[in-house]
Amino acid sequence: MFDVDAAPLPGASGTGLSAADVRALAHDLVAGARRSDHSLTDAEKVDLLAALEELKSAAAATQAHLTAAFEESQLAEQEAAGVPASRRGRGIGHQVALARRESPRRGGQHLGLAKALMEMPCTLRALERGLLSEWRATLVVRESACLSLEDRMRLDAELAADSGRLEGWGDGRIVAQAKRIAARLDPASMVARARRAAAERHVSIRPAPDTMAWVGALLPVAEGVAVYASLKAAADTARAAGDVRGKGQVMADTLVQRVTGRSADEPVPVTVDLVMTDRALLRGDNEPAHLPGYGTVPAQWARDLVEAAVATTGRSAAGVQAWCRRLFTAPGTGKLISMESRARRFPAGLATFVDLRDQTCRTPWCDAPIAHRDHPWSWAGGGPTTAQNAQGLCEACNHAKQAPGWRARTVAGPRHTVETVTPTGHHYRSTAPPPPGTPPGEHLVPYEIDDNLPPVPEQLPAVG
Repeated sequence: MFDVDAAPLPGASGTGLSAADVRALAHDLVAGARRSDHSLTDAEKVDLLAALEELKSAAAATQAHLTAAFEESQLAEQEAAGVPASRRGRGIGHQVALARRESPRRGGQHLGLAKALMEMPCTLRALERGLLSEWRATLVVRESACLSLEDRMRLDAELAADSGRLEGWGDGRIVAQAKRIAARLDPASMVARARRAAAERHVSIRPAPDTMAWVGALLPVAEGVAVYASLKAAADTARAAGDVRGKGQVMADTLVQRVTGRSADEPVPVTVDLVMTDRALLRGDNEPAHLPGYGTVPAQWARDLVEAAVATTGRSAAGVQAWCRRLFTAPGTGKLISMESRARRFPAGLATFVDLRDQTCRTPWCDAPIAHRDHPWSWAGGGPTTAQNAQGLCEACNHAKQAPGWRARTVAGPRHTVETVTPTGHHYRSTAPPPPGTPPGEHLVPYEIDDNLPPVPEQLPAVG
């Protein structure tokens, strides 16, 4: 078993662990694995796999320590800078996310996990020793979140003080045991948690492969079971009457019909911005299209969607079912041609242009839908309201970059590129995704900072 005390990482003593030490270790691990791929026995390979998994857990525990310490120092800096108490902490989770190449939402989860683990020493120790993975430690923290600090520490001790008993436990067993302990320590909080959960009911959508989508609903268990039972009963009735569709197909089609009021085989009105080249639309070219909110779709699938929508024109009360919005790209570069406004707020046409160009939030590793159109070079600081000085951001990322120390500007690139500087001085770049029709290999074109563009200001003014 890997012991983080007995076998510290290089540099862990003396001046302390550094990023260079960890990167050197990672390089040595990869190089050593390549050399030993065929020299190890199968038993030795399994032993190495286990040791590496323990090392991953130890690394996750180290990240938790660093994250908690980082938040503490950042909060102190924000307090010293005069940030109101109600706004302190803004942007910290985003910095964690950028460092870990994760979405801001995941960054916030990592920050929450780190803070909780500092209050749960037994669970943290099990993670350090490789007896818990980061995910299973997250499950323990999640199930104890509704408890007071005192009860949370009791759960921690009861569940993980003897960390050896966790050996062989799967996700389900850990969750079940944590729930049992929490329910015994504070049954009232568990009831209150269940009641609060009902207020979090919602419907979501996310892309699935092959031009499909997952549509899900988080519901109270009684309503969820009732919805499923109703769809299942409809499928059983249809199948008994000789319907040749599969049970799952009938349930899906029934859901569509009951929610939208139309049958599943009726063409969908094209009220979305389907982005495709004129060659793909009119000449049968195979350049893929882009469907906002989903992603890349095959050209023929896009043509079929447009054709079906056009065919329904005039056949329903809705009238015209398909509209064409022309967005032109510069020949040979794939850059969308832009427009500008003198207003602080982005007018509807320009806002739509930014949404189509950026597709999702422009913060690196954040795939959230665009909610705000932001001026990288702030409007208050003289930045114009143009497509060049615009980026689409989700609400959380736009609020995070207004914390002290965040700076941004556009820089030269193969397409629209924004450079963001965090309070710690780390630089991150985000380049708009290539639109349909972009020449192959264009993403390999190198880009440099354009010195003719405005410099990154030392202090980012209020964002428009």
